[in-house]
Amino acid sequence: MSKTPNCKRKLPILAKLLLERSDEDHPITRQDMQDELARWGLSAERKSLYDDMEQLRELGLDVQAKRGRNGGWYIGQRDFELAELKLLVDAVQSSRFLTKRKSDVLIRKLEGLACVHQARQLQRQVYVDRRVKTMNESIFYNVDRLHGAIAANRVITFRYFEYNAARERVFRRAGDKYRATPFGLVWDSENYYLAGWDELHKEVRHYRVDKMADIFITGMKGRDRGDWDPEGYARRHFGMYAGRPCPLRLRCENRLAGVVIDRFGQEVSLVPDGEGHFTATVDVVASPPLWGWLFGLGPGVEVLSPDWAVEEFTRQLQAVWTAYNSPSDGADSQAESAEKPEAGD
Repeated sequence: MSKTPNCKRKLPILAKLLLERSDEDHPITRQDMQDELARWGLSAERKSLYDDMEQLRELGLDVQAKRGRNGGWYIGQRDFELAELKLLVDAVQSSRFLTKRKSDVLIRKLEGLACVHQARQLQRQVYVDRRVKTMNESIFYNVDRLHGAIAANRVITFRYFEYNAARERVFRRAGDKYRATPFGLVWDSENYYLAGWDELHKEVRHYRVDKMADIFITGMKGRDRGDWDPEGYARRHFGMYAGRPCPLRLRCENRLAGVVIDRFGQEVSLVPDGEGHFTATVDVVASPPLWGWLFGLGPGVEVLSPDWAVEEFTRQLQAVWTAYNSPSDGADSQAESAEKPEAGD
């Protein structure tokens, strides 16, 4: 009778050994298993080990046998393939919204999904040009809290801040709490944004999640989202800047068709206009990043309408020209045009 509890301990010990230390190139030999069991005060005959491996298979582990002089047993198919884990590690390592400490913690947990031999291949550094990790680790938990508020359709309160030159938090609205109904989370320009109904301004606005503090889910029912579309919202806001919504009509050279489709989606209508051009009307929010994107496309694109948008784009171009030709006079105008009209104000 005394052997029964010990026998029940064999399978979890052997499963842990296989999961942590075996792969196709590093099978666990019969002697290795017997030595590991001996550490726990257990013994196992050769035949019983074969029975144990079969039971582990029945429990769902992909236990494979490798024959030969250096043969043994190993885990074949795992929940995550090594290539998949490498992709996840790269994503975590290069993610801007995760702090370095949180990235290291997550990578160690991902390593636990592989054997020790495979885990060594996951200890790699991904270099991303000019990548700056966030200073605010609370974003990791804020995202989870916000998902809960969205699912429950509850109003939230929070405070919103910026960093000054001394890297100190400066709260907007003099530290007063914002009140909003969260509609959805948007990933744009390597940052998380919360989009939702702002109770003060009575409109949909968005906020950088890593700049939100003291998030509290109230018991108040949130506003109906209606037909709000997160994908369309993100597509209209270049760099998630606030601005004036408009249907922007563009005339582009045919070579830019792929650029326009990549930015605005396959459903954008491209209407032939002459032999080498097409026109497209896109639903956007006019802002400095939009003008910067258009400027980057060069003379191959022209803004046709609305008139106020043509004038605003022209003013932006003239401001840059002035800054380079009259440095003393243009510095202020250039700084003014570069200010970001945060939707979170």
